[in-house]
Amino acid sequence: MDIKILGKGCAKCLKLEAMTRETLAALGRTADVTHVTDVAEIVSYSVMSTPALVIDGVVKVEGHMPRREELAAWLTPAQR
Repeated sequence: MDIKILGKGCAKCLKLEAMTRETLAALGRTADVTHVTDVAEIVSYSVMSTPALVIDGVVKVEGHMPRREELAAWLTPAQR
């Protein structure tokens, strides 16, 4: 699983990254998690506001923090 956190490094972006890593650990899952701060790369995902979460190339959320339950569902293979 390839996960990208899109954002320039604001508090919410950092919180989304931490929450994603914590949720992965709680689920016993591993993934490549990358924090993308390059504006051109962020725009390449057609994201207009951050934080944003991309899982395997699909934007799951942008502009707000997901609920932990939503995040856990996205990180569970059967739910993706």
